[in-house]
Amino acid sequence: MKIAIYGAGGMVGSRIAAEAVDRGHDVIGVTRSGGVLPGGVRALRGSATDPSITKAVADEADAVVCAIGPDDYLDAIATLATTVGRKRLLLVGGAGSLIVDGQRVVDSPDFPPQYQAGALIIAQGLDYLRELGDGIEWTMLSPAKEMAPGERTGTFRLGLDAPVGDRISAEDYAVALVDEIEHPVHYRRRFTLGY
Repeated sequence: MKIAIYGAGGMVGSRIAAEAVDRGHDVIGVTRSGGVLPGGVRALRGSATDPSITKAVADEADAVVCAIGPDDYLDAIATLATTVGRKRLLLVGGAGSLIVDGQRVVDSPDFPPQYQAGALIIAQGLDYLRELGDGIEWTMLSPAKEMAPGERTGTFRLGLDAPVGDRISAEDYAVALVDEIEHPVHYRRRFTLGY
């Protein structure tokens, strides 16, 4: 399978790329800076907000992953949604949009203020995707509230809209996302994972 990953040089995107390569997939890593990518990844310099790039990449890929930060997140989602066609679009989400006791985590009084702006942008992206209807095959994977580099265990819990754990390694996040690419289950919805 050919998988394109925007943000393939980042903490999460690089691990998704490495996991996909390890499983034998053909990976195109798209970065704005043209930075260092995991071995076996074909590098492409470009932006998820550039329709000419996203259309060309989508034409070549079976699945497209958006693993960029919140700065261009909404523009990237809008661009990708109009250019991926019927290809799978998978997005790295955030824990802030998860629901606890009927309230988004980002709206709770103890949510860290330094992460609030980014969490609200990602939550807005999820709302945008939900309004697209059935014209696009999207999936968002929201991590546990704490995600950092760590061990690839392959053992974690999955959930839908409520947190299922307090932390997850970026390596296990990548396992779950590539699992979803290979064996799609969560069409047009968000899911989550954690320990």
